[in-house]
Amino acid sequence: MILSDTRILEEIEKGTIKVVPYSRECLGSNSYDVHLGKTLATYKEHMIDAKKHNQIDYFEIPDDGIVLYPHIFYLGVTQEYTETHAHVPFLEGKSSTGRLGIDIHATAATGKSL
Repeated sequence: MILSDTRILEEIEKGTIKVVPYSRECLGSNSYDVHLGKTLATYKEHMIDAKKHNQIDYFEIPDDGIVLYPHIFYLGVTQEYTETHAHVPFLEGKSSTGRLGIDIHATAATGKSL
């Protein structure tokens, strides 16, 4: 079952859903909008080998933004810390960024309870 905004608020008040920082403006009719955090990562080698440990470079997004280049795999984090012990969260990309080719990997879309 997908929770309504009213139910999401109830669950936040009960403590079964945690979103930090929380902003009421980000609560939709049945969702909460999270934002890209300041840290990105890329693999040091562009050829990723599943048989070995691939080294990662972390970097901060500058205040004036960043240009994402094709054929480079970027890993990002959300600004918000989220936690739930009673629900299974899932992430979906926005269609506006999806049209730019930015997407949430299909197998990483569901969260897990801690």
